[in-house]
Amino acid sequence: MNKLDRTAFLPVSKEDMAVRGIEQLDFVYISGDAYVDHPSFGTAIISRILEANGFTVGIIAQPNWRDPESVCTLGEPKLGFLVSAGNMDSMVNHYSVAKKRRRSDFFSPGGKMGLRPDYAVIVYSNLIRRTFKKTPIIIGGIEASLRRLAHYDYWSDKMKRSVLLDSGADIISYGMGERSIVEIAEALRSGIPVQELTFIRGTVYKTHIAPDGDDVLHLPGFDKISTSKELYAKSFYNQYLNTDPFTAKTLVEPYPDDHLFVVQNPPQMPLSTEEMDDTYALPYTRTYHPDYEALGGIPAIEEVKFSLASCRGCFGACSFCALTFHQGRIIQSRSHESLLEEAKKMTEDPDFKGYIHDVGGPTANFRKPACKKQMKVGVCKNRQCLFPEPCPNMEIDHTDYVSLLRKLRALPKVKKVFVRSGIRFDYLINDKDETFFRELVKYHVSGQLKVAPEHISDGVLRMMGKPQNSVYRRFVKRYKELNEEMHLNQYLVPYLMSSHPGSTLQDAVKLAEYLRDLGYMPEQVQDFYPTPSTISTCMYYTGLDPRTMKPVYVARDPHEKAMQRALIQYRDPKNYDLVTEALIKANRRDLIGTGKNCLLRPRHGDTRFAPPKPAANSNKPFDGKNKNGAKHGRTSQPPAPQSRRWTGEPPKKRGKR
Repeated sequence: MNKLDRTAFLPVSKEDMAVRGIEQLDFVYISGDAYVDHPSFGTAIISRILEANGFTVGIIAQPNWRDPESVCTLGEPKLGFLVSAGNMDSMVNHYSVAKKRRRSDFFSPGGKMGLRPDYAVIVYSNLIRRTFKKTPIIIGGIEASLRRLAHYDYWSDKMKRSVLLDSGADIISYGMGERSIVEIAEALRSGIPVQELTFIRGTVYKTHIAPDGDDVLHLPGFDKISTSKELYAKSFYNQYLNTDPFTAKTLVEPYPDDHLFVVQNPPQMPLSTEEMDDTYALPYTRTYHPDYEALGGIPAIEEVKFSLASCRGCFGACSFCALTFHQGRIIQSRSHESLLEEAKKMTEDPDFKGYIHDVGGPTANFRKPACKKQMKVGVCKNRQCLFPEPCPNMEIDHTDYVSLLRKLRALPKVKKVFVRSGIRFDYLINDKDETFFRELVKYHVSGQLKVAPEHISDGVLRMMGKPQNSVYRRFVKRYKELNEEMHLNQYLVPYLMSSHPGSTLQDAVKLAEYLRDLGYMPEQVQDFYPTPSTISTCMYYTGLDPRTMKPVYVARDPHEKAMQRALIQYRDPKNYDLVTEALIKANRRDLIGTGKNCLLRPRHGDTRFAPPKPAANSNKPFDGKNKNGAKHGRTSQPPAPQSRRWTGEPPKKRGKR
């Protein structure tokens, strides 16, 4: 990394404050991530936004949650503490979907695991409150944002209250938060008590008196949704329908046992292109704090150091994705000038080798709202832009993205510009103008293009909110044709998901057969992970599709989930027993054997697949027919004993006689 003076970063110690002449900070930001001053990290954006608006901010990164003094190292702030778990929910950061502890943490020095607590927002906030009884605490980031109202918690397997209550914090800034955090800061600076900040968009607060009116929607109380899955599914869907800044109502969730109401104001309005540009033009150092250099640096920076975030938001709205709740469905984009300026700075980095690793966002080829009306009246409440069919009002247009990529390719020192963010192939294949598709294949694929069909069963895809498998097949066919036309040998790497609600063992077998026909076994498979605030997680917990309230099959048993996952990697010898069991349970023994369509060859000595033995003392002569009555190929003698047939294992070498 570049050797930067620590004064280029925000203060992380009393010494840093003294150098800047700061006696008391306005805000102290406590984060579960190491301090990386790069716009891909929420801590950097929020702290730099506050700095640009005249507030002083200090960073306490990964404090020792076992020591109350660790949150006191910068003293008491004038206006409040800001608390975030980091770029990921701390439970997702710590545990795999099988609830096993992960071995490394890319957001910690040297990738070391264990430097933040489980449920970090709650732990940090309670730690602060032990020492600072009345100082305002504002929580935000992905963990607080997606747990802002009552939610199902996969790791404890139960319903949990709003994180606002369990943390003891005063207010949540949810979503991306640039606007709401500045409004909160200015209100606190003007002397308004934090308990009276009930009017700011993009925030959640608690109160003893519930608001009322035509623009207020009262949800069922926590006491009711924690005992009724059907009621929770209905409540969750009402939350989902109120995530658009133009149409959302204020949501009120009662907590009778606490004599409190948790109130969610509508989301902050989308940022304009100018505001997005201003956010990314702030004086980030674009690297980790120099204190981490001796500890091995922060691995997460490698993923984003030479990548450009061109947009945010996603109107794809997949059921298993929390983007609808966090960034929203309205696309917000940066200007070409802003992106080109950042790219030029990138090329001056000594570590830059000529390759821009990515230009995108949640979905790379979304550069503007799906239709013109979205920036005037918001997104449709009861229909999706791409699912189950593309909306006739949607404007499918890659012109701006093509123009941007051409300008980036033309920059001095740039050899190649890759697109590695997710590509919505259904949006792409429905574009009548193939310019982007052709240039994507020709210039922007690094040998492999990653796409996310997720599954091949239309029933499962419907639960996922994804297009039918026929759409993906059209895309694959055209991608192959373009590669052949250009004399390129580039591959598609499909992201696949096992055990999503709606997926039965039979669906998993169909997916395995598809991979067999494709001649491909993925190295990585994503087993469905029930993270807070997604439609899929609601389905997983309730067994109901909240959109229709119809029952959904859910694979909740860990062993069945393991079988579905193993089927996708059926060629891996480690999965032999799981795949065998799955095929038998799915009544697909026809896929076990030596035929060309079989998924599995029985191992030598595995008697589960042997034909039944003849009855003892049977003197009935062999009549040349098999058990179904058909003539056997050889009638002069019975078939060779089972022990001499091919078992799937190579024959053993014989020794010399």
